[in-house]
Amino acid sequence: LARYRVALGGLMAALTVWWAQPTAASLAAGAAVAAIGEGLRLWAAGHVEKSREVTSSGPYRYTRHPLYLGSTIVGVGVAVAAADLWLGFAIVAYLATTLTAAMRAEEAHLREKFGDAYDAYAHRRVPPSDRRFSWARVLHNREHHAVAGALAGLSLGNLSCTQAGRE
Repeated sequence: LARYRVALGGLMAALTVWWAQPTAASLAAGAAVAAIGEGLRLWAAGHVEKSREVTSSGPYRYTRHPLYLGSTIVGVGVAVAAADLWLGFAIVAYLATTLTAAMRAEEAHLREKFGDAYDAYAHRRVPPSDRRFSWARVLHNREHHAVAGALAGLSLGNLSCTQAGRE
């Protein structure tokens, strides 16, 4: 399931565009929630050195999976923007199943690659590091793709809302 989460996300996005009933108010509220999630993703992307180390700075000092937590918050924002309860349930189900599978796969990979260092981090036996946030790291981690995707999704919702004349 973790391998197919991006493809399934594309299907979920298509379903969301087709099924959503956004209003100006739901788009504004959803965009605010999604912005919080993307802010968390940016913060995490500016600290992590994927597959090179066990990161313990920035949001990684508080949670093992800040990128997935940020994605979940973005997804909740999309559900709010969509303004459809059943679609919201579908989005939450998609996030819960695919991101849980991705977290498990990632943790297995990190344990295999870093062994005791990852276990020590996971059990909070490692002090947080003081690495500074880096925009270069954000770009290296291709977080700008996630930002573009979120903006595109909100733009489609705004177009749908405008064409339907909803306020």
